[in-house]
Amino acid sequence: MTGSLRVSVGALALFLAGCAYINASTTQYVGVPRFAAVDPATVKVLPAEPTQPPHDRLGEILLDISLDPAPSVDEVEARLREEGAKFGASAVFVVRDQIIPGTGRKLIAVAIRTRQ
Repeated sequence: MTGSLRVSVGALALFLAGCAYINASTTQYVGVPRFAAVDPATVKVLPAEPTQPPHDRLGEILLDISLDPAPSVDEVEARLREEGAKFGASAVFVVRDQIIPGTGRKLIAVAIRTRQ
């Protein structure tokens, strides 16, 4: 490997190691209706499960989030909207947001759809 190539590879490795990340996985609940995906901009991020209007729980979103560097709250909420939109959700609400030292931040949200 040439010297300049080593420097480029090393710089790329440092750049990638310094990037904030948000990895997502989802679980759709069994026995609930399936809906077409919606525009993420239409999905609301709520602080808690709403009591009104009536809604259906569609599934869960698990985010694995870096701590150092940490993504912004806007980036986390955007990812929740993106994942909720895949369910056809009208909103998502967070049920658990936990920092695990040495591991990262784990956030669990539930995607819901308001009944028409």
